[in-house]
Formats: sequence, structure tokens, C-alpha cells
Amino acid sequence: MLKKLAIAGLCALSAAAFITGCGSSQKTAASSAAAAPQEKKEITVGATAGPHAEVVEAAAKEAEKNGLKVNVKEFSDYITPDQALADGDIDLVVYQHEPFLKNFNKQHNTDLVSIGKAILMRMGIYSNKYRDLKAIPDGAVVSIPNDPTNEGRGLELLEKAGLLKLKEGVGMKATPADVVENPKHLKFKELEAAQLPRSLDDVDLSVITMNYVMSAGLSPKDQGLFWEDENTPLAVMIIAARNKDKDQPAYQKFVKYYQSDSVKKFIAEKYKGTIVPSWK
Repeated sequence: MLKKLAIAGLCALSAAAFITGCGSSQKTAASSAAAAPQEKKEITVGATAGPHAEVVEAAAKEAEKNGLKVNVKEFSDYITPDQALADGDIDLVVYQHEPFLKNFNKQHNTDLVSIGKAILMRMGIYSNKYRDLKAIPDGAVVSIPNDPTNEGRGLELLEKAGLLKLKEGVGMKATPADVVENPKHLKFKELEAAQLPRSLDDVDLSVITMNYVMSAGLSPKDQGLFWEDENTPLAVMIIAARNKDKDQPAYQKFVKYYQSDSVKKFIAEKYKGTIVPSWK
């Protein structure tokens, strides 16, 4: 009788352990399911008017072919899109480089992150008078942007082109006062960025960001001499999301559609080299 009771007790314990184990597995499975974000079928992507919005529209067409509806919301300034993203009014934004995004996070206490590369918008050295940097004469006049970010960026580009040398460690904060070697005795003309394309007939060289190259109808092929490389942080535009939502499947799929061959073809045909994909 005692033997039967012991066996029954062991069976009960085994059953209890089995039930507990099943319950634990079910809870783990339920927890995993809850942790995985439910895939969205429709998203809204913010972009500034012009090339950014146009490329997002091309990506939206590719997404629609694959069952994801993408609404494109255009903005006319550089602050509102990130704020709308942080507030949850839109799902993604495409218009900025990562240093801009990090600065926005710092200033507004937000947590936005890059989830993929977009287009490449490189600053370049342009001229209407010369086709080779080696032909630049002594005492040449160079127009550069006068805003803090792009002035340092432009001087760094002139340094990479071998035309000058900057004070060690000054980086993007460089001004003409930080030029320590100037073998061609370049003279700098500081102008508002929008005026740089119009200065080409009055100067020997000009350092111009790609957005103003495009708006002025300049030709990188005919007037460009030297550009930032493809890894320059300020040249690489990104697709950004809220950090907490970065793993949303629909967002990851949008990045894939944005970086598709069809969008790459659209960029090549539409912009003819002024902007190019920043992904491989």
C-alpha cells in the first residue's frame, strides 16, 4: 500500500512538474510574441522637398509592389521632420546626415537613430576657369561657405585636394585663420552658401555643397574638379527612426526597398551624377 502511495506521489510530482514546465514554456512564448513588434502595413516617411522627397517617392513605388504602403510627407525646413518623428507623428525621416541627427538628439533630448544609408550628397570643388587642380595659379581666389559647419568642411576638402594644410586637430571647426600652409597663396572669399554657384565667374575656385550645385544647375562632370569621398559623414544621408521602433519589420523593409536596384536606376536617370546612392 505504501509502495502504491509513493508511486502515486511521484506521478503527481511529475505531472505537476510537467504542467509547470508547460506553463513556463507558454509564458516564454507569449512573452516573445509580445516583444516582437507587429508588422505595419502602412507607414509615413518624412522628407524635405526636392531630391530627398523624390527618391522616397521612388522607394514608395517599389514598396507598394511588395505590399507596403508608404505615404510621403514633405517638409520645408530641417528641424520639423525630426521633431515630427520624435513625437510619433511620422514613422521615418530621410533628409539629413548622422552628425546633424546626433546634434538634434543632444539639443532636443530625443533618441533618434540611423537605420540605413540613403543618398550621397558630396561637397565639391568647382571652377569655370580650370579643369585641373594642378593648373590653379598662385594667388587664386577661392570662395567658401561662411556658415560654421560648411566653412570648416570646405577647408578640409581643400586640404584633402592638396591645396593647403590646416592646424592639426582643428577639423570641422576650421576657419581661414587655421591655414598653416598655403603654398599657392590662396585668397579666401567667404560667402553665403547659396551665393557660391553665382561666384564661379568671379573666382578661380569655389567649394559648394551638392544641394546648391543642383539648384544652380551646375555640372559635376563639366565644372567639378574634386569631391569628398563616399565615407565623409556629412556627405552620407541617412534613413532615421525612433530608437525604440528601429526593429519594426516594415521599417527594415522600407530600407531594403529604398536601397533597391530600381531606386538606384531612378537616381542615375534623374540626377545624372549630381547625387548617387551611398549604399553598395
